[in-house]
Amino acid sequence: MENLAAVFILIFLAITFLQSGYDKYTDFNGNLSWLTEHFSGTFLDGKVAPALKTLLALEIIAGILCLAGVLELSISGGTLFGKYGASVSCIVLLMLLFGQRIAKDYDGARTIAIYFIPAVLVVYWLS
Repeated sequence: MENLAAVFILIFLAITFLQSGYDKYTDFNGNLSWLTEHFSGTFLDGKVAPALKTLLALEIIAGILCLAGVLELSISGGTLFGKYGASVSCIVLLMLLFGQRIAKDYDGARTIAIYFIPAVLVVYWLS
């Protein structure tokens, strides 16, 4: 199978974002409470709920597209869904990085950068 590394990273991204989206959905109020406190005193104060809903939707979309990309690569060798899934994953990670930097959570931002590297690699490999 060609693009085996891309398949593994797409699976990694699918697990990451589907689990994260599921967690945000099932414990929305808990996440909202924590994030409201996390962003208090920043310009995002008061905008956390719509940002969380947007992030939740994009994480689920990224995860589904990554899974579709795994199937597409495995069945036909196509790269469209995988490229879109990895691209949406990069957008989500950039949103998360932006939030962590605004909140001055530099350790959290560093962790997000670790996820960003393989996501960008997949976009590159599948382009």
